[in-house]
Amino acid sequence: MIFDFDALTPANRYKLITASVVPRPIAWVVTQDEKGALNAAPFSFFNVFSNDPATLIFGIGAAPGGEAVHGATKDTLANIKALGQFTVCLVGEDNAKAMNVTAIDFPPQVDELAEAGLTTAPSSRVSVPRIAESPVAIECETLQIIPMGHHNLVLGKIVAMHIKDECVLNPERCHVDTQKLGIIGRLGAGNVYLRTTEDVFHLDRISKNDWQTKSGD
Repeated sequence: MIFDFDALTPANRYKLITASVVPRPIAWVVTQDEKGALNAAPFSFFNVFSNDPATLIFGIGAAPGGEAVHGATKDTLANIKALGQFTVCLVGEDNAKAMNVTAIDFPPQVDELAEAGLTTAPSSRVSVPRIAESPVAIECETLQIIPMGHHNLVLGKIVAMHIKDECVLNPERCHVDTQKLGIIGRLGAGNVYLRTTEDVFHLDRISKNDWQTKSGD
């Protein structure tokens, strides 16, 4: 079946995208306003796109129906514009319920991290702290903010990364035990998530020589 996106409402486009582009990692974004007040909010339109410069991107979007953003989402964008720095913390299975709390549409004066029972730890290169309970925290400086209709695409330059010590196999070679991180992802538009520690399989890359040798058999 083909879906013509020009003929669909934003809400229906959202349904198709989120149901089929899976799994999606979750950017648990921590920002800070000019007075030092912290904000935390999760975003699942997120990924990394370059290693030189090391760059991640996440989308701050409208609600599925297309209405303007508000609450924690609006605070995230305002804080990034004001300070030019933020941290992206990845969500481990142990953090899932706390992450869900930070997704609540609290008023600006409410500290989402405190409501979720989370603590912060200082960052090394940016002034915005990170979530101490997160297995991976990424320090970012804002590269660019691109308005896109009711959305804004935030490009962040990665300047530092924190990974739980017990998940680092070889710090000199930057080898990490990915499954031990226990990171979760978003699956579909509903309240469905998946683990990265179960039901995995390995698929080795095929070299050109191996493929040509096989093709000649």
